Amino acid sequence: MYAKSLGDDGAVLCPLEPWQAEEFLAHIDRGREFIGQYNGLPDVVTDLASSRAYLRAYADKAASDTGRICGIRTDGTLVGAVILREMDVAQGVAEAGCWLEPAAAGRGLVTRAARALIDWAVRERGIHRVEWWVVAENAPSIAVARRLGMEREGVLRENYLYRGERHDMEIWSVLAPTWRERAS
Repeated sequence: MYAKSLGDDGAVLCPLEPWQAEEFLAHIDRGREFIGQYNGLPDVVTDLASSRAYLRAYADKAASDTGRICGIRTDGTLVGAVILREMDVAQGVAEAGCWLEPAAAGRGLVTRAARALIDWAVRERGIHRVEWWVVAENAPSIAVARRLGMEREGVLRENYLYRGERHDMEIWSVLAPTWRERAS
């Protein structure tokens, strides 16, 4: 297995695979309420079978080059993840996303991990446009989009029905030429 350093604090980015379902479930359980504020993942990953199925779906996406999931680890413990929820290499478009346990928040982990994953998508897979869809009330995720150099393109009003309530979704993006320019 490989791990990519995310800085001097020992944080690393590494793949998540179905055989890690038990660890993934424990991670979701530790952050269930915090992660579930705006993200439906805790409603999907509820037991070992659903954890394995979720990771299997991403393994299938990786095999078909249509998505990725990478875990964020600190001191060997899984504390979050970044994903390419969807990736269309032919069209050059991908949608990135993330989550963290509350104990790992506020340390720049998601920004560093998302930067590494987006850089891979742009440089290695030829993705031209990376999108970041976020509930308008999710200020920490919007702050990540800003730190990644994304631009807010618009709002889909009451687009996201979550736990019986409609939420506005903001769409942020960065284009490959801008990404490369800022990275150099």
